[in-house]
Order: sequence, then structure tokens, then C-alpha cells
Amino acid sequence: MNALCLTSLTLAQFRSHARTELALDGRPVAIFGPNGAGKTNILEAVSLLSPGRGLRRARAPDMARRPGGLGWKVAAELQSLGRTHELETRALPGTAREVRIDGKPASQLALGRLARILWLVPSMDRLWLEGAEGRRRFLDRMTMSFEPDHAGAVLSYEKAMRERNRLLRDQVRDAHWYEALERQMAEAGARVAGNRHMALRRLAAAQGEDRGGGAFPVADLALIPVEPGADMPDGAEALAQALARGRPRDMAAGRTLAGPHRVDLSATYRAKAMPARECSTGEQKALLISLILANARALAEDFGAAPILLLDEVAAHLDAARRAALYDQICALGSQAFLTGTGPELFAELSGRAHLLEVTEDDGNSLVADAG
Repeated sequence: MNALCLTSLTLAQFRSHARTELALDGRPVAIFGPNGAGKTNILEAVSLLSPGRGLRRARAPDMARRPGGLGWKVAAELQSLGRTHELETRALPGTAREVRIDGKPASQLALGRLARILWLVPSMDRLWLEGAEGRRRFLDRMTMSFEPDHAGAVLSYEKAMRERNRLLRDQVRDAHWYEALERQMAEAGARVAGNRHMALRRLAAAQGEDRGGGAFPVADLALIPVEPGADMPDGAEALAQALARGRPRDMAAGRTLAGPHRVDLSATYRAKAMPARECSTGEQKALLISLILANARALAEDFGAAPILLLDEVAAHLDAARRAALYDQICALGSQAFLTGTGPELFAELSGRAHLLEVTEDDGNSLVADAG
């Protein structure tokens, strides 16, 4: 049994699953079936056993099975570093999402201290081509896997920034209204920046052909300003000073133009010295897989167990050799990975090493059967 894995998973009135109960044994889980059958919904349910809004970033009411509107629940038994925990998250109609751990109310942050869960989904395939916000979110998710408290620093910074932006839009000029907010932004922003740099160092150390077997390209990562040449204050004091200096400019713009919300994540395909945005679609996907595997290797060292991986439709984009390399790395890590694909042939290279599940759909309800 892996040091970190789910041994049971129950979905009740969740998306297309009226009720699905799975008994798991720690091996990778290969889930196959036609598009729309409800495979990704299983991965989304697992993602909700970590802090945040899950791999679809959906609102709690949107996850309820329709028609019905009865609310939903996801429950699991987690083996984590030699201990067993009962996890439950649910949302009743008209209420916010709740979390319980071992029968007691808990915060989402507490989930992050018990388990590490990483994911790669098709919507991330355009990460290097779209806006900086998505790349910051991608980086913050990886950062939070190393430091669960990172989410609190991000929320504290964003809350203070919203208040400062309101003052800017209202054309408030009295410095006293800004000073406390800017100090809060500076302190939280410095933590955010420091955590992000820590995560980049950990990813850099965990990458490399010698670590990943050379099957996936190495990405050199860096934080850069959203606007070329813009200032990137380093540390709380420097950020506080930059915010104070920037008030006239920010007032004209109606928003804050300096801080960790104004950075971008750049990636370069090391072997070709090519920016990720200029790489082929296949190379961009391979870079993403490389980063997820590096994140997993670093977490295995830091946390003491490999994280749970959620890889949605990842096999469809890889040739047989690269699929085999991916599966070999997952098994070498000892990770309980949940993978989806349209057919069992996509998991042939995992034969004997994975738990196969087939998902079908009957009148809007997902049915899950053990396939070996």
C-alpha cells in the first residue's frame, strides 16, 4: 500500500453520479469509457479532497446532480503516512461547501496538510498561449502543494488589494487611508513572492534528464513582469515603498499596478532554448507533464510520500513509447494516479500495474464497473 492513497471513494449526487462507491488498493487507477460518461467527474471529486475549488474551479451548486438539487457529497478513506483518515466534503442546497475530517468540521487548508493532490487537465493545454492569470494560478497551485499556507497569503493580499483599488477608484487622496492596506499588501505579497520562488527552486532541482529518464523535456522557469521592464519589488519594504510611490499612477488607472499579481511565469524548453509559447502543441503538453512529474518528485521528498495525481485524457496526446515512460515514472514514484481515456488500449503499458475501471452512461447516470 502506498504511503499516500485513497482506499475508498464515494460520490453521492455528484455531477452525473447518483451514487458511485469505489474500493481502491493504492495502485494507479485507469478509468476508461466514452466521452461524456462521467470519467472526469471522478477526478474532480478527488480534487475536492484538497484545498480550493477543484480541477474545474466550479461553484459548489454547479456540482450537484441535475435534476434533483439535493446537494452532493464526496467521501473517502485516506491512508497518509501510516495513518487512516475519513474525509468528507459536501454542499447542501443554498449552503457553502463544508469539510469534515475524521467526523469533525475542518477547514479546506487542513485537507492540504493531510494529502497532496496534483492534476493536469485538457483545459491547461493552452497554458503557455493564454493570459498571465492562468499561469499565476498554475504556479500558485504548485506552490500550495509545497506550502499549504500559501493560499492564505494569496487571499490576504488580494483582499487588501481590493480595498486599495476601491479607494483608488473613489479618488481618495488621503495617505492615511492607504498606509495600513499597503502594509498588509506588502507583508502578504512578500510571502507570496517568497513562496513562489521556493517552489521554482524545488521544481528546478527535481527536473532533469537524469531524474525523469529523458522522456519529457526540461523546462527552465522564471518569474517576469507582466509588462516588460516593469518593476518587481523584492521584499515587504520594497513593495510597500513601490505602492506608496505608485498611488498617483494607480489612481489614474483605477487599480494597483505593482505587486505579485503583476508577474508572469515564463517557461523555456531547455534543450531547444525555445520559449514554451513557441513550441509545438505536443512539446507544450510534454513540458506540462514534465513539470507535474517534477512537482510530484519534489513532494515525495518533502512530504514523505508521492502525491495523488489526476491526469485527465493525458494518454491520448502521447505515443506508445512516451505513454510507457509516463506510466513507468508514475509507478517508480509510487503515486496513486487517476488517469482517464476513451479506451482500455490507452493503458496497455500499465497492464498488471493498475486498477481498471469502466465508466458508462445510462439515462444521464454514470455507472462504474471494475474491469480488472
